[in-house]
Amino acid sequence: MSQENTPVIELRHVNKHFGSLHVLKDISLQVKKGEVVVIIGPSGSGKSTLCRTINRLETIDSGDILIDGVKIPEEGKELASLRSQIGMVFQSFNLFAHMTILDNMTLAPVDVLKIKRKEAREEAMRLLERVGVADQAHKVPAQLSGGQQQRAAIARALAMHPKAMLFDEPTSALDPEMIGEVLNVMSELAADGMTMLIVTHEMNFARRVADRVIFMDGGVIVEEADPETFFSSPKTERAKLFLNSITAH
Repeated sequence: MSQENTPVIELRHVNKHFGSLHVLKDISLQVKKGEVVVIIGPSGSGKSTLCRTINRLETIDSGDILIDGVKIPEEGKELASLRSQIGMVFQSFNLFAHMTILDNMTLAPVDVLKIKRKEAREEAMRLLERVGVADQAHKVPAQLSGGQQQRAAIARALAMHPKAMLFDEPTSALDPEMIGEVLNVMSELAADGMTMLIVTHEMNFARRVADRVIFMDGGVIVEEADPETFFSSPKTERAKLFLNSITAH
């Protein structure tokens, strides 16, 4: 495979157990550069676990995970280096509570990327501007709304110049009126060509932004297709039932 065609993220035959529960069953998946892949499925289908294995927040029992063609090791410096190339945004914002938003933003670029503090601060302000929370830079997280915190968390991940971004249900802890402001930022990232893997319950967003939708259930990838095909004519009974259950509300 030429460098051009090497997937940014690749999972090969990944298996994961929690005790006797087999949560990821022989998962193989590729995300190409600039592609937006959205993973949907019922609770407990393995979506978040899959997301968290990609930068080894969850270990795997067997299989391989590659970033840009390089296998992610179990631990050590190389793991830290590969992990820093993948931005991650969680349900809970995971900002350091005692630090201002600006300090949250500059910590890793200065410590890990060795960027000069002044440059890191300038870039942090640019990114906060981009996500619409530059005016909150000198506050601590508790002074921001959930939507503002999540947008700051996205900016913080971007400050590491990631090759790809993982989003694990980034709007599930937010009030309805804040969901839109976070999804708008994500839509803009997608439009700018950021490689993204997104676990979400937001079906309209998935339909609008995804290049590919992956439907998981019971730890397996049941179906994948472009959004138009998936939402208008799902092939499997399980996907049909799932889509019916969420449109019935």
